[in-house]
Amino acid sequence: MRGRRGSFQMGSFRGIPIRIHFSLLLVLPLLAFLFGGVFRQAAAVAKVPPEAVGGAPVLWGLAVAVGLFASVLLHEMAHVVYALRAGGQVRSITLMIVGGVSEVTEMPRRSRDEVLMALVGPLTSLGLGGLFLLAAWLLPQPGSFSPRFALTYVGSLNLFLGAFNLVPAFPMDGGRILRGLLVGRMGMVRATRTAAWVGKGCAVLFLGVGLFTFNPFLAFIAFMVYTGAEGEARQVLLREVFEKLHVEQVMTPRFHGVEVDATLEDARGDIRRARRPALPATEQDRPVGWVVLEDVLQVPEAERSRRTVREQVRPAVVVSPEDNVWVAIRKMAEAQPPLLLVLERGRLVGTVDGDDLNAAMALHLSSGEDTRRWPRWRQERPA
Repeated sequence: MRGRRGSFQMGSFRGIPIRIHFSLLLVLPLLAFLFGGVFRQAAAVAKVPPEAVGGAPVLWGLAVAVGLFASVLLHEMAHVVYALRAGGQVRSITLMIVGGVSEVTEMPRRSRDEVLMALVGPLTSLGLGGLFLLAAWLLPQPGSFSPRFALTYVGSLNLFLGAFNLVPAFPMDGGRILRGLLVGRMGMVRATRTAAWVGKGCAVLFLGVGLFTFNPFLAFIAFMVYTGAEGEARQVLLREVFEKLHVEQVMTPRFHGVEVDATLEDARGDIRRARRPALPATEQDRPVGWVVLEDVLQVPEAERSRRTVREQVRPAVVVSPEDNVWVAIRKMAEAQPPLLLVLERGRLVGTVDGDDLNAAMALHLSSGEDTRRWPRWRQERPA
């Protein structure tokens, strides 16, 4: 199954999709080659004859690479299990070239739970590292160089992964632990900004070491940490702003849509006049979904005058005027509709799309105005 942002689904865990990013498929052969080279070097240092390595080194290298990413998956699963138990919500787990990412759409509310949720990942990696090293130690010494070295290598990589993730470089696990410890004294926004600045400082340090040692991978990690810290801080600011706003303060008031019995050609004209990617589809003034310009244009022009909107209606994603805007953002992120329908007592009163949200955020950032003073929708509601 094809996933979002260049990934595909390989399975699920507790109903949460597990995705593989295409970058991981590209890097696996390279890692197999690099880890296979390490096998050859280790065998030479240990004075093990090539015929005693036991299998092609590149295949052992591939096994180490797969074992590493399986360990990363277990690391992310540990985050997910604790997040769900603490009342959080997780949309997906994605494995990619830089490791794994658990997309937590709703963080646990208590700072203590965020600390523990972040901590269980590195502890899982450290525990796996210990288990792999113990398994390597228990294998018989003669004639088992390849499996012993593979287990030792995967174990060492897990120990490094666990220790590295404890570095307080936000948004890595260590940075989240730092933020969770600061929230009680600073509040979420200030704690996030502080953890983000620490993360950026660590990123600059990583970059300096990477350039000094000619290590492009460390420089790449520095870039990811810096941009991740910036993005996380911005997301917390967005949430702080949008949780204080009601949908009716940012929506575009709208009382009519495109009737489901209208032709697709009429719908095309209405959508273009509205300068929106989509419009609500209504039946006797009751919204039943939305119709998208992209869908209409896929129908041959000669057929648009004969076919109706009813054939192209997509299911509605609905919010209330009294909902806070963060609820609307989450619904847009999860369902990815071009717009949300704002309903009051079953009747259409407005729509919300990305332009509305961007305009609200731009206004707040440019003016610094207290969002609680923004006007609310005062127009007469339909009876």
